[in-house]
Amino acid sequence: MAFPLPAPMRLALDAAAAAGRAGEVPVGAVVTRAGAVVAVAPNRMRASGDPTAHAEMEAIRLAAATLGTGRLDGCALWVTLEPCAMCAGAIAHARVETLYYGAADEKGGAVAHGPRFFGQPTCHHRPDIYPGIGEGEAAALLRTFFAARRG
Repeated sequence: MAFPLPAPMRLALDAAAAAGRAGEVPVGAVVTRAGAVVAVAPNRMRASGDPTAHAEMEAIRLAAATLGTGRLDGCALWVTLEPCAMCAGAIAHARVETLYYGAADEKGGAVAHGPRFFGQPTCHHRPDIYPGIGEGEAAALLRTFFAARRG
């Protein structure tokens, strides 16, 4: 029996699909606090000309501005792709409480792959981590996007 996708991950997947339609790598992120949506963001690197405009970074920036604080205590981050090292660093610095992500990223991920950022002794904050939420749909968005680019 398949379980319904949590609403924040559905929002993240919708943001990822919108990013893909806009020519961005289809990744989306959502920040929640106490079950309420604080921020929703897609990848915006091409549109902004900013290599740091990953969906996670955009959502963290928007959430910090919305909440009026640089610490996202009590917040969860929902993202469609395993965060890279840059985004993992931002998650730690923002003190995100819980990280939910969809597709694993064997090449660029830094949570379960690569440097395994949160497992390093120098990491000062480690969120609770739940991988694989919406993994199939997130991975399909990425496969379709990159297949069209190679085609």
